[in-house]
Amino acid sequence: MLSKEFLTERGYCCGHGCLMCPYEPKHTKGNTNLMGYGNIKKKTLIVCALEVETQDQLEDYDVLYTGVGKVNATYKLTQKFGKLGSHIPYNLVINYGTAGSRKYNKGELVDCTRFLQRDMDVTGLGFEQNQTPFEWEPEIVIREQNVKFNPIGKNAICGTGDSFVEDSSNHYGEVVDMEAYALAKVCYLYDVPFISFKYITDGADGNALVDWEENVGKGIVKFKEKVLDKLPKSL
Repeated sequence: MLSKEFLTERGYCCGHGCLMCPYEPKHTKGNTNLMGYGNIKKKTLIVCALEVETQDQLEDYDVLYTGVGKVNATYKLTQKFGKLGSHIPYNLVINYGTAGSRKYNKGELVDCTRFLQRDMDVTGLGFEQNQTPFEWEPEIVIREQNVKFNPIGKNAICGTGDSFVEDSSNHYGEVVDMEAYALAKVCYLYDVPFISFKYITDGADGNALVDWEENVGKGIVKFKEKVLDKLPKSL
């Protein structure tokens, strides 16, 4: 018997009467409408780097954990989309995570709608700071695409890089993290709306490591109250 997971990852109904058919209406050849995806929670994918950031409080949501860094984030989200075939059932991808900032205060939840690679530096070959060489699209700063949901509205710029910021070097962006740019780029290329919400754990300074370890699990309640509880019935 074919499993529900296999049939879901295939991305369409074969019409052969599979017992575990996950599509509705069932057993309709070519149907790509997964059961339950009329629910806005099911149509929203939440992407986080680490489980410690969510404290087991997102059981009612579709959550993808990527691990730390741009490579892991790119691989995991691309793998997730690839398994879904040509039909991606999400109309919104939300990145939630922790971040450092020298503009926003510790304990603040910030929305990020612009993203750049803070550690991309090929200025020696004549390219602009943060520009990927020989790549003209997307632009240096990736902006949100067709996002209608943003209950905070600060519209911060997030600088993503494969380093944990503890000093003034490599500090591009109002918020600094290690995954958001990669996630934003994958969603840009797949044409899936994307937005990021970051809980500020530290000041991206000499105390960053101690502050992050102390605050990493504190933001999830605020994220649920200020973001997830405000998800509309439809997007």
